[in-house]
Amino acid sequence: MDEGMEGKSLDIASLKGAVKALEAAIKVYNADTLEEDIRHTTLRPGVIHNFEVAYEECRRSMKRWLEANGSRDIVKGATYKQFYKSALEKGLISNINVWYGFHDARCKGLEIYREDIAEEVFDMANRFIPVAQELVAGLEAKI
Repeated sequence: MDEGMEGKSLDIASLKGAVKALEAAIKVYNADTLEEDIRHTTLRPGVIHNFEVAYEECRRSMKRWLEANGSRDIVKGATYKQFYKSALEKGLISNINVWYGFHDARCKGLEIYREDIAEEVFDMANRFIPVAQELVAGLEAKI
């Protein structure tokens, strides 16, 4: 089977929407007209939530593509490191360590009541946008 043939049915509209929502949340967070307290207590958790959704949509889209293109057995029951190794081998991602970091940040997202963790996850959300956009572009080229 030609790689990508089954992937033509892959719908990445929800992935694109999640990445755009994260972009919009960060844009609003960075607006100069907002008070620091509102930015910190209300908008930062929203950015973190949008990061979590965008990350999960990226992961789900990668999983669907891998399954549709001959990696179903590899993906099933794989650890996150094995999963991202498969994604790297298939050319879906270009830097496995960056994705490990995003995975760790996603797992920490539940602890955003801790200031240090909230700031760490927020920083990762900002770094995630270009990587997620790269994945979207790569998937679009493969489907």
